[in-house]
Amino acid sequence: MDKQLEQALNDQIKEEIYSAYIYLAMAADSKAKNLDGFANWFSIQAKEEMDHAMGFYTYLFDRGGKVVLQAIDQPPSEYKGALHLFEETLKHEQFITGKINDLFRLATDKSDFATQSLLKWYVDEQVEEEDNAN
Repeated sequence: MDKQLEQALNDQIKEEIYSAYIYLAMAADSKAKNLDGFANWFSIQAKEEMDHAMGFYTYLFDRGGKVVLQAIDQPPSEYKGALHLFEETLKHEQFITGKINDLFRLATDKSDFATQSLLKWYVDEQVEEEDNAN
């Protein structure tokens, strides 16, 4: 596997785990404000983001790459209310969409068709993620 692409996939693992961390923080803030339905939704989102991270993790091993886990920043711990939660969710999902698109572009530049195939699923998933946040 191309080393630049391997590094970019490792970077994406970090982004996906950070996404899970953000949604877990949103779930905790929602729970603290007695917004139990929102807390449940964000908890489900956190698990889904960890599943996405594990998809990249497994793929790197499948391709003979090396997984290098990176430090995860602390997410915000408080939000101004339900609307703010979902505004931040949409903004974050749009950011992740950009990262996935950058990965697809790099895989295309490197003529790595297997990685393009993997990323196609994530491209489609981001359409769903943004729609859910909207």
